[in-house]
Amino acid sequence: MKKIGFLSFGHWTPSPQSQTRSAADALLQSIDLAVAAEELGADGAYFRVHHFARQLASPFPLLAAVGAKTSRIEIGTAVIDMRYENPLYMAEDAGAADLIAGGRLQLGISRGSPEQIIDGWRHFGYQPAEGETESDMARRHAEVLLDVLRGEGFAAPNPRPMFPNPPGLLRVEPHSAGLRERIWWGASSNATAVWAAKLGMNLQSSTLKDDETGLPFHVQQADQIRAYREAWKAAGHTREPRVSVSRSIFALVDDRDRVYFGGGNQHEDKIGFIDDKTRAIFGRSYAAEPHVLIEQLAKDEAIAEADTLLLTVPNQLGVDYNAHVIEAILKHVAPALGWR
Repeated sequence: MKKIGFLSFGHWTPSPQSQTRSAADALLQSIDLAVAAEELGADGAYFRVHHFARQLASPFPLLAAVGAKTSRIEIGTAVIDMRYENPLYMAEDAGAADLIAGGRLQLGISRGSPEQIIDGWRHFGYQPAEGETESDMARRHAEVLLDVLRGEGFAAPNPRPMFPNPPGLLRVEPHSAGLRERIWWGASSNATAVWAAKLGMNLQSSTLKDDETGLPFHVQQADQIRAYREAWKAAGHTREPRVSVSRSIFALVDDRDRVYFGGGNQHEDKIGFIDDKTRAIFGRSYAAEPHVLIEQLAKDEAIAEADTLLLTVPNQLGVDYNAHVIEAILKHVAPALGWR
């Protein structure tokens, strides 16, 4: 069995070709798609975070709304850019959203991706400490968040508070027990995957990673997952870690699918640079008749290694079509691969 969810970037544009033409459309349709996915039997509704873009941004209002409208599906992010985050305020927001959802939050966090603007985190009031890089700052913010989510008191109480305090040092409230174990790190390199394992975070690996060996994308990603699991075991953690991978997968089961995705031009990995120094490999998309998809996906080593598969969805095509995309995988592909 494998958990199967969707991952939406929440793009919106006023173009007449888009069914998601405003920020309100993107947010409300995200809620509707999560409800539809739960009804179809999917396991997760995950959302990407981008700042200064016509996409989903600060995620906690959306996560709380999805939590209030659903009852079973996991609700998560992939990923929150920790360069922009106040870890203590984030712990409050995350705790509240998780309590509303009844403990279903799965928070993916990371250093973030290339941005729309230069050093956008500076506009949010953050900057690396002396001797730090922006990546160091993101990891520092993440470590503070993890520490706060343990729920232990650290702040000295006011001797004359407005309201009575419990005894001892105070913690950030509201606290949601168990959320600390549902934090995931989005790793693009093997080294950051190992770092995440040591800190006891689950692993998210997306449709791109650092090109570290020149091997096909799915092979490099599988090697990353294995390195992560070895580091997890060496760290002595007592629970089993979670690992997710993201893929663009479309089962061509009707004429709409063939018009949108039947062109057959994205069946190879691509090489590019995500910044001036980092050579990256971008994984291929899958779009084919179900029986062909089953054969292709059975050869994807990283999907086989992961316990969770996130299907990236074309959200601007609307809720109904994206629900159809998810249903086609659950119905026509997943059972044959032993995922259902």
